[in-house]
Amino acid sequence: MQESRRNLFGLLKAAVAGLLGVRLAQAQAKPEKRTYWRGKRPEGIPLFSPAVSYGNLLFISGKGAHFPGDIKAHTKHVLDEIEKELINAGSSMEKVLKVNVYLNDIKDYDAMNEVYRGRFGPNPPARTTVAPAGGIPGGSLVEIDVIAYI
Repeated sequence: MQESRRNLFGLLKAAVAGLLGVRLAQAQAKPEKRTYWRGKRPEGIPLFSPAVSYGNLLFISGKGAHFPGDIKAHTKHVLDEIEKELINAGSSMEKVLKVNVYLNDIKDYDAMNEVYRGRFGPNPPARTTVAPAGGIPGGSLVEIDVIAYI
């Protein structure tokens, strides 16, 4: 009886050690870089990826609005595009940790904020807003990029 208890204890000890070993191996596994595309990936080597994850972090490239309109229309369009990218990669606006906002003209700050407020839920992410010298490429009045988690 005592020997079977010893064998049982040995088996349990080995099973626990095995489970801990698997957990440790999983924790030490190197995160994988993954790119996300909505629609068809372009031919050849693209200039940049619209969204890239590494581990559970998700990086969304800057989005602009390349059509005639005011800062409110551009901001709404850009935030809608960011939300689509987040959802496509398995995230959401509420999971955004950091936002960078680039304004063509710093005078648009208040109007941009009117559209921006509340889009990331009740606990908004950290944010930086700047108006870079030379403006935004492509004629957009605003460009926004984000970092989120999946």
